[in-house]
Formats: sequence, structure tokens, C-alpha cells
Amino acid sequence: MIKKVLTLIITVLICVTFVGPSFASDKGNKRKGKYTYRKVYKACFERGEVEQKKPLLNPDAHSQAEWTTIFENKKFEEFKCTEDWNQLGDQQLLDIYTYLHAHASDSPTPAKCK
Repeated sequence: MIKKVLTLIITVLICVTFVGPSFASDKGNKRKGKYTYRKVYKACFERGEVEQKKPLLNPDAHSQAEWTTIFENKKFEEFKCTEDWNQLGDQQLLDIYTYLHAHASDSPTPAKCK
């Protein structure tokens, strides 16, 4: 009886240790990312920093590897609107990255902003 209980406890601990973290990995929300990405450009347009409300870069402007490099290095000069990009939080950047990465030029579903 004691062996069965001990085996059960060890099995549960192993599952919690190895399986739990895989479900808790950081993932962004594509929908929120698309909304935030467009909201940044709308604010820039209203201040007169860019000529159009539509984002300057479509998701298919770069490959998935290129989007990863841009967001890892936080090189947002290409996007313009530097003030707005610097004010975005980590979760907002993760959401935007998830949106752009999911619809990059080499993704299964490349997309352009409409």
C-alpha cells in the first residue's frame, strides 16, 4: 500500500515538474497584436508623424526569422512612431510579434493589413 501511494506521489510530481511548464509558455494573442499594431499607427497619424492610419509594414514584409530578429533586438526604427513603440509593454510587444510572425511572408498564412 505504501509503495502504491509513494509511486503515485512521485508520478504526480514528475508530471507537474515536466508537463506543467510546457502549458505555461509565453504566447502572444494574434488578435490583440493586430489591434495594437493598428492602434499605434492610428495614434501616430493623428499626431501627424505618418501619412496614413494603415501600418507602414504589412506582416508579409518580412520572413518569420526576420520578425524574430527585429523583436529580439527591439529594432523598431523601420516602423517609425518611435515614441509609441517605446511605450508599449512586453505583453503588447509579444502580441504584435505573434501577429506579425504568424502572417509573415514564409508562414502558412501570409497576410497584408487591410
